[in-house]
Amino acid sequence: MEPSFLPATDAIAAWRDDVLSGKKPLRWSVGNGFDCLELGPGMVVLLGGAPGAGKTALAMQWVVDALRIDESLRVLVANVESSPAVLLDRQLSRLSGVPLNLIRDRVLDKSHGERLADAFEILDTVADRLTFLQSPFSLPNVAAAADATDANLIVIDYAQRFDAGADEKRQQVNRLMDYLRRFADAGCGLLVLAAVGRTKDKQGRSSYDSNGLNLASFRESSELEFGADAAYMLCPDGPSKAKLACLKNRHGEPTGVDLEWAGSVQRFTPPVLDTSFDTSPTELWGLPAGGETV
Repeated sequence: MEPSFLPATDAIAAWRDDVLSGKKPLRWSVGNGFDCLELGPGMVVLLGGAPGAGKTALAMQWVVDALRIDESLRVLVANVESSPAVLLDRQLSRLSGVPLNLIRDRVLDKSHGERLADAFEILDTVADRLTFLQSPFSLPNVAAAADATDANLIVIDYAQRFDAGADEKRQQVNRLMDYLRRFADAGCGLLVLAAVGRTKDKQGRSSYDSNGLNLASFRESSELEFGADAAYMLCPDGPSKAKLACLKNRHGEPTGVDLEWAGSVQRFTPPVLDTSFDTSPTELWGLPAGGETV
C-alpha cells in the first residue's frame, strides 16, 4: 500500500491563501434567533433528544427556513420514520398557524384558505430544492440520491434506525458516522438526529430527565459525539418551553438557546425575532406569535 500524506509546506501554502482571501466560509442560516447553530459544508451537527421532544419538528423548521433564506441550498432529508406527507403537514401547520390536528384530519374550511394559500406558496418556493429519501434507508442510497439531486445538506433522521451494513447496532452507528464524515469531507453539510438513552432522575428512577442528559446519553455509540463538530440536546422545559443545549462545539463556545414551543402548530420560537424574516404568522394575519385559529 502506498503511503498517503500531505507535506506541511503544501498544507500551509493552501491554508495561508485561504486565510488571506477574505472569503467567509459558507454557513446556512436556519432562521433568526438560531445564530448559535453553525451549519455548513464539511460540518456534522448532531441533534439529540428524548422521544417526543420535537427533534424532527425543529430539524424540518431549520431545513425549510434555511431553504427560504439561501436559494443556492439543496437538501436531502432521509427520515426513516415519517413520510413526506407527515413532514409537510407539520410545516404547513407551522407556516400557516392552522392547528396540526385540523390539517391531519383534513377538516379545513374557507376561514383557513388565505393562510393555507400563503403557506403553500412558501413551500412551493423551496420544493425544487428539497428531496425526501425513499426506501431503502441505506448509505449507498443516500450517496446516490445526494449525487442525483446535487444536495449540499443531508439530514439523517435518525442515526440509530439507519442501515449502515453492519450486524450489531453499535457497529451500525460507528459505520454510519464514519461514512457521514466522508460525506462532510466531500463538501456536504450533515444534520444528524439521534435517540438518547434513559438517565436517572433525582429520585434514582430511570427517565428522560433533561437535567441528566449529556454527551454520554446518545444511544449505541460514542462515535456519535466524537464524530460530530457540534452536538445539541433538545430538552422540553414545561408544556410550552424547551431548551436547545449545546453540549459540544469543536469550533467555538458552546452556546444554547431557550425556545417557546407551540405544539399545536409545531413551531419553535427563539427569543429574538427579526421582522424582516418572520416565520410566524404575526405580520401576515394579525395573530399572536404561536397563536391558533380554528
